[in-house]
Amino acid sequence: MLWLLLMCLGLGAVVGLLAGLLGIGGGLLIVPALVWLLPRAGIAPELVMHIALATSLACIVLTSGSSARSHLRLGNVDITLVKLLAPGMILGGFAGSAVAEWVPAEWLPRIFAAIVLLLALQMLLSLKVSGRHPLPGSVSVAGSGSVIGLIASLAGIGGGSLTVPYLSWYGVEMRRAIGTAAFCGSIIAVAGMIGFMIAGSGDEALPPYSIGYVYLPALLGVVCTSVVTTRYGARLVSNLPTQTLKKIFAIFLLFIGGRMLF
Repeated sequence: MLWLLLMCLGLGAVVGLLAGLLGIGGGLLIVPALVWLLPRAGIAPELVMHIALATSLACIVLTSGSSARSHLRLGNVDITLVKLLAPGMILGGFAGSAVAEWVPAEWLPRIFAAIVLLLALQMLLSLKVSGRHPLPGSVSVAGSGSVIGLIASLAGIGGGSLTVPYLSWYGVEMRRAIGTAAFCGSIIAVAGMIGFMIAGSGDEALPPYSIGYVYLPALLGVVCTSVVTTRYGARLVSNLPTQTLKKIFAIFLLFIGGRMLF
């Protein structure tokens, strides 16, 4: 237990630094790291992916909440868009946890890997989406939100890498797109986390100190240090070649995704 907590403290430090420096979601790193760590802590292989996804979402709830609050204070959150997207994202977040429970355990790493590979390619190629298309009706927006929520929940991420391009396509100014995506990411993470908690509540094989599939020692370790190092990462942005570092990180994600896929 102590060994795992110490490793998660180190993981949280790296996640927070990269999140502040590169503006990436921590789930892309937390999930594969936990998939490697949890079996070495004696957790059954068939539970590892569920616990990794659930714990990652719980970390995002706590770490991205402050980011969302900051964007809200700065006026970067479009509340109208949040109201349109939130119902679908909540539904998608819950659906992701239900799908993860239904899908055979051996397929979950492959689903996660496929999502990671696509996001890594987007990051590596610096693909940006922009447009001035009229925003569709509320039903269509909610439907898009549910797809984003489903994919994000299945990958244990906040979904900002999906929400920002979606909003940019409809002409939302980048600052407001990022702020709105951060706020929506917290909503997705809460819905997905609760869904995983409910899904795992009756599983007697779960390790001690678990709430459903959320594993508290790992959650505590990651959050304690990531909250601190995020600030330092943000300060390094002007001193380091962030675009180059982002491409290096994308190559690393391609390697991780490829290993998990095959």
